[in-house]
Amino acid sequence: MTLATNLGFPRIGARRELKEAVEAYWRGGLEPAELEIRAAEIRKRNWLLQRDEGLDQVSCGDFSLYDHVLDTAVMLGAVPSRYGWKAETVDLDTYFAMARGRAGNGRGAVPAMEMTKWFDTNYHFIVPEFEPDQRFRLASTKVVDEFAEARALGLDARPVLLGPVSFLLLGKSVENGPRPFSLLDGVLPVYEEVLRRLRAAGARWVQVDEPCLGLDLPDEAGAAYGRAYRRLSETAPDLNLLVASYFSELRENLETALALPVAGLHLDLTRGREDLRRIRGRVPDHLTLSMGVVDGRNVWRTDLAAALEILEPVMDELGGGRVMVAPSCSLLHTPVDLDLEKDLDSELRSWMAFARQKVGEVATLARALDGGREAVGDVLAENARAMEARAASERIHDPRVKERAGAVDEDLLRRARPYTERAPLQHAALGLPPLPTTTVGSFPQTSEIRRTRAAHRRGELGDEPYEAFLRGQVDEVVRFQEETGFDVLVHGEPERSDMVEYFAEQLHGFLATTNGWVQSYGSRCVKPPVILGDVRRPQPMSVELTSYAQSLTDRPVKGMLTGPVTMVQWSFVRDDQPRSETARQVALAIRDEVCDLEAAGLRAVQVDEPAFREGMPLRRADRDVYLRWAVEAFRIASSGVRDDTQIHTHMCYSEFNEILDTIAELDADVISLEASRSRMELLGAFAQFEYPSEVGPGVYDIHSPRIPPVDEMEDLILRAARAVPLERLWVNPDCGLKTRKWEEVRPALRNLVKAARRARKRLEAEKM
Repeated sequence: MTLATNLGFPRIGARRELKEAVEAYWRGGLEPAELEIRAAEIRKRNWLLQRDEGLDQVSCGDFSLYDHVLDTAVMLGAVPSRYGWKAETVDLDTYFAMARGRAGNGRGAVPAMEMTKWFDTNYHFIVPEFEPDQRFRLASTKVVDEFAEARALGLDARPVLLGPVSFLLLGKSVENGPRPFSLLDGVLPVYEEVLRRLRAAGARWVQVDEPCLGLDLPDEAGAAYGRAYRRLSETAPDLNLLVASYFSELRENLETALALPVAGLHLDLTRGREDLRRIRGRVPDHLTLSMGVVDGRNVWRTDLAAALEILEPVMDELGGGRVMVAPSCSLLHTPVDLDLEKDLDSELRSWMAFARQKVGEVATLARALDGGREAVGDVLAENARAMEARAASERIHDPRVKERAGAVDEDLLRRARPYTERAPLQHAALGLPPLPTTTVGSFPQTSEIRRTRAAHRRGELGDEPYEAFLRGQVDEVVRFQEETGFDVLVHGEPERSDMVEYFAEQLHGFLATTNGWVQSYGSRCVKPPVILGDVRRPQPMSVELTSYAQSLTDRPVKGMLTGPVTMVQWSFVRDDQPRSETARQVALAIRDEVCDLEAAGLRAVQVDEPAFREGMPLRRADRDVYLRWAVEAFRIASSGVRDDTQIHTHMCYSEFNEILDTIAELDADVISLEASRSRMELLGAFAQFEYPSEVGPGVYDIHSPRIPPVDEMEDLILRAARAVPLERLWVNPDCGLKTRKWEEVRPALRNLVKAARRARKRLEAEKM
């Protein structure tokens, strides 16, 4: 029989129960045992839901209290020495210290591990660190324990592990640490022990995720994969290993994958359809194919008839016993349950599927393969009607938008003068000192702000008192920034629940959900909007409150906008036209807002693009096309202003070394970057490239509750000054401050301004 399977399920809970539990633990409101009980309840609900929707195998081990890559590091005992871990197993306090740092003063305080994007998604993972004399040992049996939980419920569960080669490739060596592949023989014994324990516990299949098989790999990677899986397959010969790759085609790595001595191979057929063509007729007799035909990264219903056109020939070739139907990747990247969207009309509901519904689609396809299409004829007919209705709907197509997007020419893509001529005009207009200080945009979203915004949404608070409340919040933020000594201010964004959703709610062509939450990192969840049709801006979105902030101060205030690439990347995007076309439509809407902010008196506007690097295709051969339209979209959005108006942008948690020339092509006047966790590591590339405009590397890690001292931030500024000329260097936090508390933000920002002043004095003295 064809197996209906899954690669992973959202861990946050349908109503973000995990967020509530973890944050209660951080506040001291839950004991470790209580947190584990709540986590077990979420896992149980997830497993039973998947079973009830028709899966033959549910995934286990994919659950995490913070991050699955961090879980793998903990399993291997790869705990950096600064955390002082000496025990047999890793306790929760050490685990969360690795993820978030440890607050406090003196020797007890410790910074978090580095965090970066999980391939080309908006999920963030904790980067493993490899130190000199790195050793590994089994320090967590989490995946075995969770398999036993599922087994006790009578479920056929498939444990999920991040594979050893991808784990090493995703990590980084610190302090002259070892090269990743030199550590392979050190990690394999731990994996072998885990597999032995899983087999002893009754596991029949184990999913080993190797997403790095979809990347351009170094030459030694093929040998590393072969060596790793020869050993692992010999560990428990009657245990079936399924190697899963996703997010990209395998291409030249397909030969490596087919040569692995494993029982199964998963293909992402939403992004790697060409791999299936190349593999047909060459599947070894021992190999089962897992067919990822349900998109695990979007919210649109699967065209079931089209999916069966892909699956049926493979079924005929291999037989049902060697075919698994699955999502393209873990459903971690989709909301949990469409049934929670009570305000969604029936037409829109008929076009969409969240994680629970996607599991049902997988089960339907498996039944169709085993029993023929007639076995699910009613479901297929209803699905076909929904596909046809969506394609023809007037809610999708707007001729005015298409006409404007089609008329974009070179004049819309360029500022009147180059940066070298704009910069003196901007510096004169803004009157800034060397090392000007600013923040990235948002200030703490207090419980009072969230309650008041929610009351306004529910209609319990009228527009006038709500606007008065927002102005009061802006008053407080502006006053604090002036008293602290910031040079360029922001209004604090009290009106915005999310940097994408806020604008999406005001743009035609977007749909904001009520419970469409997905995990971004740790307990941080976001609610990506859905781009369902052509996009336009019916009216100004941010001008009133931002211009009010400017009226309170003589110092410049930045307008704060989200850029078109990030709006697209952090939304569930329509799949009926190229992303480039959608991005162009969004860019034109943002351009209108930029110009309105300038007309209202703002002399600096920040167009954030934190997802710019994230959106880049994983394969180098595919990147040029993306980079061309992404640069075009940003320049459409930002190039309509005068030369003395300063355009900022912000990017975070990305490796820019390979695309610095493209970042320069954006022609932003100032770019702020995440840099504190890596201690300015990325600025080496900026210096080597001779980046042409101004840079603000972050000196305050806002993803940790830790308050960095003045000396530490001053040291980071001085490090940055060795890579970026003083006249082009800014000082700012890594990112927005929305998730932090005021009691953390106030002292941290005061330290930041003090550090900037001390560094300014020191660097100016050195120049004399």
